[in-house]
Amino acid sequence: MELSKIFFETTLTQTRISEMVEAGQWSERWFDPIIDRWAEERGDQIAVTDRFGSTSWSALATQVDEASRGLLELGVRPGVVVQIQLPNWHQFLVAVAAVERIGGVINPVAPIFRTNEVLVMSDLARPGVVITATEFRGFALGAMHTELRERCPWVKEIITVGEQPVADAMTWDQLLEQGRFSAYDRAAVDLLRPGTHDVCEVMFTSGTTGQPKGVMHTQNTLNAAVDCFVDSVCEGVSSPGGTADGPGYIFHMASTLAHQTGYLYGIRAPLTLGGHVVLQDVWDPSEFVDLIEQHQIQISMGATPFLADVLAIEAVENRDLSSWQRFVCAGAAVPEPILEDADARLPCVVLPGWGMTECGLLTVGRPSDSLATRLADGRPLPGNKVRVVNELGEPVIGIEGDLQCQGSLLFAGYVQGRELTESSWDGTWFETGDRAVMNDNESIRITGRTKDIIIRGGENIPVKEIEDLLLRHPQVTGAAIVGKPDDRLGEIGCAFVLPSGDPPTLEDLTGFLETQGTTRQFWPEALVIVDEFPMTPSGKVQKYKLRQHFFENS
Repeated sequence: MELSKIFFETTLTQTRISEMVEAGQWSERWFDPIIDRWAEERGDQIAVTDRFGSTSWSALATQVDEASRGLLELGVRPGVVVQIQLPNWHQFLVAVAAVERIGGVINPVAPIFRTNEVLVMSDLARPGVVITATEFRGFALGAMHTELRERCPWVKEIITVGEQPVADAMTWDQLLEQGRFSAYDRAAVDLLRPGTHDVCEVMFTSGTTGQPKGVMHTQNTLNAAVDCFVDSVCEGVSSPGGTADGPGYIFHMASTLAHQTGYLYGIRAPLTLGGHVVLQDVWDPSEFVDLIEQHQIQISMGATPFLADVLAIEAVENRDLSSWQRFVCAGAAVPEPILEDADARLPCVVLPGWGMTECGLLTVGRPSDSLATRLADGRPLPGNKVRVVNELGEPVIGIEGDLQCQGSLLFAGYVQGRELTESSWDGTWFETGDRAVMNDNESIRITGRTKDIIIRGGENIPVKEIEDLLLRHPQVTGAAIVGKPDDRLGEIGCAFVLPSGDPPTLEDLTGFLETQGTTRQFWPEALVIVDEFPMTPSGKVQKYKLRQHFFENS
């Protein structure tokens, strides 16, 4: 089978590569060989636990070997994109290592995404193979992908994970069986392993124009993110195995593995360290507490609502959570009362942080920081820098401005091409699109965003895309969506609508968006009907004035 290989235009230069390697920031190592090492040393120990049970290191290594050879039989070669839209199941980890082993490029897609979003991502990434779930949370993902096939002719094979087969798709078990009896031996497989500066991941981030940006990473940028996390966040965490050489920390991940948080700190970090990762495919705080007690979880990471949900459990401080030592809280600001409550009632140190798909976690608090220091969004990780600049591009301290960053964690470019990538840089500094205040101790406090997005519980809502869809509703003449403060999720989408005739209800709008194949989490959860919008002289809606509505009516 002939699969299309994609040429990825990165902005990596030999100068940057040399600087990072010589400084020791880029390790020049691959991800997948570590699985063989731990399988040899820790064969019967548990590597991953999901809702289906536990998988040992030996079993994980065997599945990676079979999956990689099975994908070779399907025509996957260096440069071929494999899209993975799976829940937090162990097959996600297997697929990542298998695809990387043979030089393929991972395109993770969150399982919440539906036809509209998947179609845009597929058109940009051009995957030759899709690996997805037959069904998840009542939605037939496998059937969605087979139906999309006519509109995505570059997709040559769909592989589904689930009990029931899907018409016109291969099952996961069939892929492994094909690999088991493949003519390709391990030596042939290893010959295909790409360079550490080649693109190995394309992950999409929500934008303000309706088209997501395809962020490209390499082995070196992703491994640097893992190394920095371990050096800073894991400092002082005791090793269950009693050795610093592959400490085998026990991780937990409930954020989707298809976001950079889950991908880096739910797959690459625990497996690199020879640890054990416990996965939740549906967030349930009570189940999480049970999992801590059952598996002695040490490290977890998620958005603020996860922490708030745990603290809402009655008498949670009386549970045996003594193993839990770190919770990195990123994706939304951590309110001071929540941080104080966590410090008083939980054994873990909560470390607020900030990051992006383009760089992973780049600033974070340190375990030794005081509560007052941890109220900020952290300091830069080793080998990385941040600065805040005013409207003249001058660095400022104590004053709100535009946040910029640089260092070893930064991505290799956008899949859309060099022009989009270069427009996001100010010299050697990456323009994050966020607003922040730099403190005297080099920590930052995120104050807002210049991007027109809403972050709902750590999930970016592409505002313009939803606004454009609402304008197609027959009862809508104008639509503007802004973030409404929410105690649990940080903010939710509120639609301000200029009606045409009878005003629509919120149910009218969400029902319409459902027919358009739009992700449920992107739907507005509040509605305000207006007679007119506040406008700038150039005809743009003044959204800051719409946001004032929430404070004037609170």
